[in-house]
Order: sequence, then C-alpha cells, then structure tokens
Amino acid sequence: MLKHLTRNQLVGFWFAGVAVIVAGAIVMGLNVGVSTTAVLLTLSLVPPAIIVALWSNAPPQTIAEVLYEANTRTDDRS
Repeated sequence: MLKHLTRNQLVGFWFAGVAVIVAGAIVMGLNVGVSTTAVLLTLSLVPPAIIVALWSNAPPQTIAEVLYEANTRTDDRS
C-alpha cells in the first residue's frame, strides 16, 4: 500500500493530519499559547523535512555500475 504513495502525497497527508489535530484542539477549547504553537509547528515541520531529505528519487547504484564507472572513467592523465 505504501509503495504507491509519492513523497508529495505523504507530506500532504501529514499536513492534513496536523491540520485536523489543530482544528480539533481549537474546537475543544484548548488554550493555544506560545509553547503549544511551537510544539505543533515542530511536529508539523520536522517529519516532512526528514522525509524529503531521506527519500531519494533515484535508486542507489549497484556494485556493477560503480565498478563500470571506475573502469571506464577517462582522466586527463598523460
């Protein structure tokens, strides 16, 4: 199921979930002070930043690709 999600969809779902939590807190009458705002902001920004940083678009190189690149590299050595 999670293999079909893109990075943008996952981050969008995360922000939607945080928005629902914030809306629920406001509806329930939670006193949203500076510290609560800071915690909610941190919880809403840090995980997507980690996802974006760690989720690469291209698959890693195989050993064969690395070795082929090392053997066929043409340096300007005389």
